[in-house]
Amino acid sequence: MEDKYKQYEKTIKKKHSFAWTPKYVSEFSTRLSTKEFIAIAEKTFKGLGWDIIYQDDKSIEAKRNEKSFGTERWTEGITATFEYGKIKVKSVTLGNEMWDVGRNSKRVQLFIYAFQETEKSFDKEKLQDLVKEKETINNWDDYVVPDSLPKPNEIREPKFYIPIIGCSILSILVAFLLAKVSISGFYIIGLFEFLVGFAIGFTFKYLIKFSNYTNYDKLHYVILGTIGLTYILNQYFQYEIILYENNYDRIGFFEFLKIKFEKGLTIKKLNTGWIGLIIHWVLQLVITYYVTVMAVIRNLTKYQLDRVPPEVVDFAFYHFVKDKTEDQVRKELALKGWTETQNQDEVFEAIGALQTTQEVNRM
Repeated sequence: MEDKYKQYEKTIKKKHSFAWTPKYVSEFSTRLSTKEFIAIAEKTFKGLGWDIIYQDDKSIEAKRNEKSFGTERWTEGITATFEYGKIKVKSVTLGNEMWDVGRNSKRVQLFIYAFQETEKSFDKEKLQDLVKEKETINNWDDYVVPDSLPKPNEIREPKFYIPIIGCSILSILVAFLLAKVSISGFYIIGLFEFLVGFAIGFTFKYLIKFSNYTNYDKLHYVILGTIGLTYILNQYFQYEIILYENNYDRIGFFEFLKIKFEKGLTIKKLNTGWIGLIIHWVLQLVITYYVTVMAVIRNLTKYQLDRVPPEVVDFAFYHFVKDKTEDQVRKELALKGWTETQNQDEVFEAIGALQTTQEVNRM
């Protein structure tokens, strides 16, 4: 953040917000056009040192990055939107706190001040130059078409069976470990669901690489199957371990679940009954699913981007920006040595991965 904004930030009178997701909204009038607004807003966010994650014709979004204890995290998401001659600015807390300690109002007021200061620094002529510069960047007018492109990788046939087999084995191992931990009484609700989701997502990182399989729709079915199988086997392994360790007479697995349902879930000395057990099972599925999906999407998009040289992605994207059709882009790629349909598809997937990454950052 520029020093002049740091000084002003110290003078801002904060307004506190209490909510499930604290936020603060304010607006001010402007005589700028939409294009001028986007150009000035982008300069403002850069001056404030906030990470721009998205923009379209009428709005721009950024997230404030904060360093603490050696780690970085986004604390607030700030959106500026042009609406009929007014600029609406909203800041939303990205953490899980219900009291923002006035931080959202601080971000909004700081942005408004910085925006107006930035606008003052441009006269009409300089403002038009800024808009033209922005349009040049958006239209890729400065892009120089290369004479050649890096050679494509050797064709590797996607193998869907590898994620299926790998996740099946993982489900058995994780389910057994969960069963042992659950019976020992050291199970921590929330933590272990997160760890299971992390383990599945981490495993997918290598399964995707080894299989070269990137169809997310089908991988999503594998995710659902893996999570479901893990928690079903978890119950079954608990059943087998309890019978084996206590030398009980064998009863049916469904009879075991019936007894467990009747006894309910006990947290320390508090018996939450069957309702607590159902809530816990739902939480297991929801938390694990969310953590797994986010990890798989990150790993999948990274792989899709890593297997295609960035020069090739830029080349194809440039032609899409210039309103060429998919068939026309394929022809342009073929002229540069990318003749195989699968290699071309991988280029298009990489472009899609860039868009997916942007959407994930906005979440």
